[in-house]
Amino acid sequence: MAEEMRIVLRNVGKISPLKIDEYIKAGGYKSLAKARSMSQIDLIEEVKKSGLRGRGGAGFNCGMKWSFSYKIDTDQKYVVCNADEGEPGTYKDRIIMENDPQSLLEGMAICGYAIGSNKGYIYCRGEYPYVVETLNKAIAQAKDKGVLGDFDIEVRMGAGAYVCGEESALIESIEGHRGEPRFKPPFPPVEGLWGKPTIVNNVETFANIPAILEKGADWYKGIGASSYPGTKVLTLTGDVVNRTYFEVPTNVTIREVIYGLGGGMVNGKNFKAVQIGGTSGGFIPEEFLDTPIDFDSMTTIGAVLGSGAVFVMDETRDIVDIVDRISKFFEHESCGKCTPCREGTKRMHEMMHRINKGSGTVGVMDLLQNLGNVMSVACLCGLGQAAPAPVLSTLKHFKLEFNAKLN
Repeated sequence: MAEEMRIVLRNVGKISPLKIDEYIKAGGYKSLAKARSMSQIDLIEEVKKSGLRGRGGAGFNCGMKWSFSYKIDTDQKYVVCNADEGEPGTYKDRIIMENDPQSLLEGMAICGYAIGSNKGYIYCRGEYPYVVETLNKAIAQAKDKGVLGDFDIEVRMGAGAYVCGEESALIESIEGHRGEPRFKPPFPPVEGLWGKPTIVNNVETFANIPAILEKGADWYKGIGASSYPGTKVLTLTGDVVNRTYFEVPTNVTIREVIYGLGGGMVNGKNFKAVQIGGTSGGFIPEEFLDTPIDFDSMTTIGAVLGSGAVFVMDETRDIVDIVDRISKFFEHESCGKCTPCREGTKRMHEMMHRINKGSGTVGVMDLLQNLGNVMSVACLCGLGQAAPAPVLSTLKHFKLEFNAKLN
């Protein structure tokens, strides 16, 4: 792991996660103190200048998002941490919260000062009850020490809905409603939780903030890809030697991730495909392995960086069968609010299943392509828009495997 560059994971394995004194001794909460010595606008400009973009999948400039809420004069604003890590194969947020929860709290408090908020929420996925315990203990210690000042943080627990990873569905869930996305605009920084300006950032995004304040925007901007600077925490699964997590600069290539940090393919088998960004990511063939992992480079090859999950498949894997199972997952997880997703995910799974079982035709494949194209632009939220990506990318790059199963 010599190629690693740990910024977000800087304290992992070095401090006890439930001993706040160790975090403080390692330099913790100095960045919050520095932030509070700055004007709010100067702080936001520093974050904007760093080039930090959202690490949850959307890739929006963090400082710019904060500026939208800062400009609004209102009696209450909110800071919300999206810890609803629902993408299969992704566990980087869990690693951060389990091993260094105070860095998350400090990042949220810095954001709170920047936009003028005294209330924060961490929305943690329902399958992480032990992480919720860790977070609550960490918050209690921070309150006892008085390091958060007047900034208060609560943990809210999800109920296992994948769609609540979308920020407006997450907000609906915190409010006690059914987890469904909202029509936008207005966007959360303007009108979010209980109708008030709300900043929603991912765990990894907030965990970057203390390091940026400590070492400066120019330092951070000089790391990795110029358009998506910094590092990315990746979780590697599938047919690779090292199934683990690591943090690397964003200009590292997919090949370096798989064959360098990943140790190559298990048992010397040949590479077939890799899916990056979670279940909603596209399937990448070998010809694109020299693409850097940054957000924009991935977009150019029709893929996404997303949550940073890297799922590697060798030559023995049945791509059509894998996509059939993924389409079933999306059918199950669709909230049903919009027709293109509610009906589209169901029909997509039906057609994928027919092809996988050998009863599909060329006409079915054409319908599948057309349906995927419509869903990618017509669905209300990111779940429905991304659901066709595994299907469309495999139809493009692995069409021979589909043809081999046609009736």
